[in-house]
Amino acid sequence: MESFRTEVTINKAKQLIQYDSNLLFMGSCFATNIGNYFSENCFNSRVNPFGVLYNPLSIANSLNRLIEGPIFTENEVQYQHGSYHTFYHHSSFNHADKTTFLSQVNESFEDGRAFLKKTNYLFITFGTAWVYKHNGSKKVVSNCHKYPASTFNRTLLSSSEIVEQYMRLIHSIKSVNPSINIIFTVSPVRHWKDGAHGNQISKATLLLAIEQLNQSFDNISYFPAYELLLDDLRDYRFYKDDMLHPSDVAIQYIRNKFNSAFFNEKAKAFEQTIKVLKKASEHRPFNIASEAHQKFVLKHIDKLNHGQKQYPLVSLSNLKRKFEDQLM
Repeated sequence: MESFRTEVTINKAKQLIQYDSNLLFMGSCFATNIGNYFSENCFNSRVNPFGVLYNPLSIANSLNRLIEGPIFTENEVQYQHGSYHTFYHHSSFNHADKTTFLSQVNESFEDGRAFLKKTNYLFITFGTAWVYKHNGSKKVVSNCHKYPASTFNRTLLSSSEIVEQYMRLIHSIKSVNPSINIIFTVSPVRHWKDGAHGNQISKATLLLAIEQLNQSFDNISYFPAYELLLDDLRDYRFYKDDMLHPSDVAIQYIRNKFNSAFFNEKAKAFEQTIKVLKKASEHRPFNIASEAHQKFVLKHIDKLNHGQKQYPLVSLSNLKRKFEDQLM
């Protein structure tokens, strides 16, 4: 036996991501984790304009809102446990001041709406097929905001419900952005509160829905993040201490698999260039004012200036600022 694991093989994508592609990430905490990596490494990206979203209907509702509008108003704002919120948004947006809350959610909304129209790759990560419907409005909520369980009715979506919703949604997205590519993933994070069997039923429902959508549109592809962790890395050493979330090593492995399948050569080179510069920007010597460190900083500012000329369609200004802040 040559190998003691079943490595997942991923075919090269038909449409490859370029270094200056616009990338929009929507969905579960796994989407946030992966998306933040690209944002921190100077790719043109946006991550979850509504905060983390777990189920397909909440993601679809948010994307429809970005397409159709309008901005959020006081009529949609709720108040509970000392903070303002909406049932569209994750609790990370919650704020004790209503005006500040509305300003923040609408700023994120407007930015997300403008970005969707120019997005080259939309990443949608489903976390669970279980949804919570508000008993009053009968609408699926994105976050329960610690309301009593009696406020909601918890149900399991069928794959046909998801497909029906996304068939309409994808046509709507293409109406505002005809050239967009959509990459679906299923989060490898198990929703253990659903129970072992309930989680498997949920994930299977999501996978079946994505497969049908993948067969129906030529601009859709699937990235097997779920399979990479559950089958390829089949070992608890690749999990965090809660034994549910992937470890940093696992996330890096999955991300590298993605980059190999979806990045063109210049995007790969850009990522490696930025990783080196970013690591250098985080270096902190014992004496920041020393001549040696100041030369180190100036050398890397020169490298950044060269990189900006080499990759003119992305902004390296935030990374450059980290070095400039160290100049004495």
